[in-house]
Amino acid sequence: MSGHDTSTPHTAAFGDEQSPRRLLGTTTVYEGRVWDVVSEQFVLTDDGEAITRDFIQHPGAVAVLVLNDDGQVLLLRQYRHPVRMALWEIPAGLLDEEGEDFVDAAARELAEEADLTARHWHVLVDLFLSPGSSSEALRVYLARGVGQVPEADRHTRTHEEAEIELKWVDLDAAVDAVLEGRIHSPSAVAAILAARVARENGFVDLRPAMTPWPEHPSQHSSWPHGAVLED
Repeated sequence: MSGHDTSTPHTAAFGDEQSPRRLLGTTTVYEGRVWDVVSEQFVLTDDGEAITRDFIQHPGAVAVLVLNDDGQVLLLRQYRHPVRMALWEIPAGLLDEEGEDFVDAAARELAEEADLTARHWHVLVDLFLSPGSSSEALRVYLARGVGQVPEADRHTRTHEEAEIELKWVDLDAAVDAVLEGRIHSPSAVAAILAARVARENGFVDLRPAMTPWPEHPSQHSSWPHGAVLED
């Protein structure tokens, strides 16, 4: 017997944290229909050199993993032009309605893209989708207790959304599709894997739907930045 302690060390809780740096200036270099591209200059330390980074200033988004009583998740197939592929995704959309709560936006997107409602909502996972190049923050909800939107109240889908194809898939089969590289949507990948883990204890550890989201850029007092230079 060696005498070494082979027990598993206790891991303290850890997490991402706000770390604002001194901003020297902001310039909008492109104004788009949905998001802008900005160029910002900042310093890491008070005496550090100025650094310039260009990134997409994004309003953020929400997504929904719907789970029915048979343990199936809802996937939708939609064409995505930048990657020239039809991807299996989950219902999602922009936070582009002023004053709309995050969970209300998710319910709206679920109704618009899948003609569905849900009685039970929880936060499943929060993501920054590409933090090196975009401010886009995504909150994914788990929705259960599924119902149908009355036919007279259904949203008319246009453009790429008009081609949406819906499919119910067993959660374990969806996990297999992720691990085998058959699903590429980041929201779908994260949601499917998180739901598989959360299912192990009956989803009891998931956060309530109205849990604050202080990490979202819209919740920062410094967002959006003005194009004001410091002396």
